[in-house]
Amino acid sequence: MKSIGGQAVIEGVMMKAPKGWTVAVRGPNGDIHVKRQPLKELPRILKLPLVRGIIALGQALAIGIKAIEFSASKSCEEEEKPLTPFAISLTIGTALLLGIGLFILLPLYATKLLGIIFSSVSTNSFMFNLVDGVFRILIFLAYILIIGLWNEMRRIFEYHGAEHKVIHAYEEGKELTVQNIRDYSPLHPRCGTSFLLIVMVISIFTFSFIPQAWPFTYKFLSRVILIPVIAGVSFEALKLSSKLKNNPFMSIMIFPGLMLQKLTTREPDDAQIEVAIRAIEEAISIEEQDA
Repeated sequence: MKSIGGQAVIEGVMMKAPKGWTVAVRGPNGDIHVKRQPLKELPRILKLPLVRGIIALGQALAIGIKAIEFSASKSCEEEEKPLTPFAISLTIGTALLLGIGLFILLPLYATKLLGIIFSSVSTNSFMFNLVDGVFRILIFLAYILIIGLWNEMRRIFEYHGAEHKVIHAYEEGKELTVQNIRDYSPLHPRCGTSFLLIVMVISIFTFSFIPQAWPFTYKFLSRVILIPVIAGVSFEALKLSSKLKNNPFMSIMIFPGLMLQKLTTREPDDAQIEVAIRAIEEAISIEEQDA
């Protein structure tokens, strides 16, 4: 059985398999629109542990933007205009800059200000990085809670739940019908939300090795440079947690990530599950036709 992951998009679901990705979107008239695209085989060196996590993150960003572009056009029956490589690069670059500003620069600066009030924060390396990590997690939680108030985002969270339910059924070898899928959990250990939480926890440990005596600018730049390292380690941790999800110790470790998913998933309706089924069936067909 191939490893398949997904992503919720506007009125639809994207599914990615090793050999290709698909996205299924429900149009205003009720029809399901589908886009399929094969993926090139990666060189073996890019599949090595740690390296593959960095590649997977970049690939996920690129595919996610294309999937959202398709879903935005089909959910309102507009003609799709394919993004140019420059537009994709610009979009990814802008998203990275916003992410760096919100989840690295802002908590780091807030920690620096807190260190002016409490000397233990500014003089103790472990305490500084712990406070920095706590600020980062709080900002992340606030961000999710705020976007969850947006009605359109709640619909995306419902499709997120549909994606997880369908993947659960696929991984257990069940027939992919709405009736079989309906009772599965909308939470899944191998989820991007859990990945982000793992990133934040691992970053606390990683950043603790940055010398406390370094000036603010060096601390900020070192955090940016270490992003690929943290992404690679976090990816391996996520894969391990998924493989050992039935292990009692690992169940405790992945519990916070599953609880966090309660903020980013909602129970889907049958029509949304149908879209997720169509997306994964198309992804499976790409695997089978190239087998």
